[in-house]
Amino acid sequence: MKSKLIIASVILAVAGCATTPPKNVANSCSILEEKGGWYDATKKVRDKYGTPINVQLAIIRQESSFKHDAKPGRNYLLWVIPWGRKSSAYGYAQVKDSTWEWYMDQTGNHGADRDRFEDAVDFVGWYSTISQRTLGISKWDAYNQYLAYHEGHGGFKRKTYLKKKWLMDVAKKVEGYSKTYAAQLAACEDDLGRGFSLWPF
Repeated sequence: MKSKLIIASVILAVAGCATTPPKNVANSCSILEEKGGWYDATKKVRDKYGTPINVQLAIIRQESSFKHDAKPGRNYLLWVIPWGRKSSAYGYAQVKDSTWEWYMDQTGNHGADRDRFEDAVDFVGWYSTISQRTLGISKWDAYNQYLAYHEGHGGFKRKTYLKKKWLMDVAKKVEGYSKTYAAQLAACEDDLGRGFSLWPF
């Protein structure tokens, strides 16, 4: 009985570490050292789509702060009664139901889940590829990639973001995250590639 309790505790601990946000979201090296498997997932996306790891992480940070089950805020009826969510966006990458269905249909990744990190970053890589192909946005351009991510490809073409100073300010934040993450990764990626980690999970 005691051994079963120990095994159950270990399983719960591992599950908790897999879903809780990283302790230091400002440092890409810390994130990828702490979260076993995340470096391999982001590297796979970089190899597959050409989307830099720092851009992937910057978008995920802005969208969910690395919370696997993140959801938009609620609407309120008469300012008091909760009345549904502001959108169907969900998960690490804050993807709406219809957009996720489009992604699964186009990629054949029908078992993908928005609260699974490897699927969320694959979505970011896939979406950035479409942004590059249809809008000419470099995958290294975190600022414009984020604007297209937020406004959709049609919205970006119509330049809807020009009427949203707050959104352009957020895109600048994403660009800043991306540049910081890139500088950090330059110092630690060799160690990450060798499987170096200070975190047991």
